[in-house]
Amino acid sequence: MTVSQNVVISVAPDVVFASISDPIQTGRWSPENLGATVDGTLTVGSTFVGRNRRGRMRWVTRCQVTAYEPDRRFAFDVEAIGVRRPLIKAPIASWSYDLTPVDGGTRVIETWVDRRTWRDRVATVFDKLATKSTFAEFNARNIQRTLDQLKRTLESHA
Repeated sequence: MTVSQNVVISVAPDVVFASISDPIQTGRWSPENLGATVDGTLTVGSTFVGRNRRGRMRWVTRCQVTAYEPDRRFAFDVEAIGVRRPLIKAPIASWSYDLTPVDGGTRVIETWVDRRTWRDRVATVFDKLATKSTFAEFNARNIQRTLDQLKRTLESHA
């Protein structure tokens, strides 16, 4: 499964990139992410731990940066998950943010790819119960909410 949404933000690509490439800030605009812990400067191969919530559920993920191209692209793979620490190693998801300069700003495309090779009927039923829809529909709504809030946040500080 792959889901992608986009928005045009009335700021330059370097401003967008500075925000989206800093997972500590993600909780400012994501409806599910609460931020992250990052050790040092992020580059390709670096890892960070993301904190997440959906309703009463809380979990953490370990993510590895797969693309760090200033003003163009930031991407990472979610490679482990857990309640307090990301202990269960498994391919979970890939997230990417692609930036394109446009007249008056930057087009931001956020993409989620489901990498759960272990998906089965149990996961499908869980997704339906946890999201009240398919996981793809749920993520499409969350991605759009994230991009809309990112736009509001960055344009209000421009």
